[in-house]
Amino acid sequence: MTATADLAVVGAGPAGLAAAVRAAGLGLSVTVLDAGERPGGQFHRHPAPGLRAARPQALHHGWRHFTGRLRRLDTGRIAYLPRHHVWTVVRAGARWRLHAVAGPDETAALVDAKAVLLATGAYERQLPFPGWTLPGVVAAGGAQAMLKSGLVLPGRRVVVAGSGPLLLAVAGSLAAAGARVPAVVEAAGYTGYARTPATLLRSPAKLAEGALHGSGLLRHGTRLLTRHAVTAAHGTGRVEAVTVTRLDRHWRPLPGTARRIPCDALAVGHGLLPQLDLATGLGCATRPTPDDTPVLAVDTGQATSVSGVWAAGESCGVGGADLAVTEGELAADAIAHALHGIPRDARRTAALTRRRARLRAFADAMAAAHRPGAGWADWLDDTTEVCRCEEVTAGRIRTAVTEYGALDARSVKLLTRAGMGWCQGRMCGPAVAHLAGAPPIPDRRPLSCPVPLRHLAELPEDGAATPPGITTVEPATATAAEPATASAAEPAGVTATAAGSAGATATPTAPTEEPGT
Repeated sequence: MTATADLAVVGAGPAGLAAAVRAAGLGLSVTVLDAGERPGGQFHRHPAPGLRAARPQALHHGWRHFTGRLRRLDTGRIAYLPRHHVWTVVRAGARWRLHAVAGPDETAALVDAKAVLLATGAYERQLPFPGWTLPGVVAAGGAQAMLKSGLVLPGRRVVVAGSGPLLLAVAGSLAAAGARVPAVVEAAGYTGYARTPATLLRSPAKLAEGALHGSGLLRHGTRLLTRHAVTAAHGTGRVEAVTVTRLDRHWRPLPGTARRIPCDALAVGHGLLPQLDLATGLGCATRPTPDDTPVLAVDTGQATSVSGVWAAGESCGVGGADLAVTEGELAADAIAHALHGIPRDARRTAALTRRRARLRAFADAMAAAHRPGAGWADWLDDTTEVCRCEEVTAGRIRTAVTEYGALDARSVKLLTRAGMGWCQGRMCGPAVAHLAGAPPIPDRRPLSCPVPLRHLAELPEDGAATPPGITTVEPATATAAEPATASAAEPAGVTATAAGSAGATATPTAPTEEPGT
């Protein structure tokens, strides 16, 4: 049988790393499973050693704290397992059993643990528009990932568009790396932050960060267009220009305000969605954020509604790396107390709790300020592909709703196949739900990523014994990567697929609506 760790952490981003290091410091044995090749998640994605980047920290915040946690990974109490896609978590007696697809050969792996911390992060929300399938149109986070991990630019003249504070960071990084960024096109208005002045005053570091990004745009000659959106992309072999249109307060395009901006790349994204597949598969309760995004509901110690399962980071609400680290440390303290009765430091807990409350309040203000307006669907003509995997157009979805009575994303899926492709609705799910007039509802999937059928065939009927041919993982024997090799998980918006399988792959076909991330 698989050796039992005290704690299994899914995800090696800021939240997962912080929780793992803190839990190990309290004496727990910890196994960290991560889909990426190197730790760090999306936030600390950086070049592979082979690229020999002179200053990998140049595009990152909090680099010193991150590298400090990396050094503490290799302590003997932490088993770091890269390239492990966890596809389900199930009860195995008094323990939790995590099933994963590991490495390029898609080896089956098992980890047993007394407790589970889900730190699965988030992925980008994409709102389709005519031309968004052209080569050269990439996710905003994807453009940043290309730069951080590959040291490449998506183009020489890049328009950055969508909504949310990530746009400013992406534009600043691209401009600093040598790209020409003629415009940052923000669909919302920053005046929304003014509705919560007390929250802003309690977050001076966030205000300073915003001012830093703004000054960088001015220095590079980038124009900030608020209450505007890219409503079409144009080109033959790849994107050559975009149409930018002014929006009303509901995000409906205003007639007569369209203009064209030449470019050879477009980086676009409308905020982040939590990755909740594993959590909702377990039945963890969710709550809505101010922008109606479902996130995990947790208590003061980051425990979910399922006993023995904790969560931290973007799965509890998108709020940035500082909030994720804070939640990870709070969760580790709570888990150590729950498993072994290790006393919690009252002063430390109070300080972390106050910090979490302050950062969460700012995250809620951010979500409210950049909440997508209901009128964005007016950008779409009937020929616009909404589900790119299955090539389902907006017209087909509207027909499913108006003529065939589809009431939600699942009904649309059954009628049109929207969301049945490789991404399983991660790209199109929010758009399909909106066109169906349905609220975003967390999906509950039996599998969180594609799994070779041979792994399912090897599972015992009672789920208790180790299936033949499945690799077991001894948490005490795995070692952490060298700090110099640290980086991240998969690009935002990319499904954790089990590619290259020898044989068939089982793809989850539950309702497409993510929440998620």
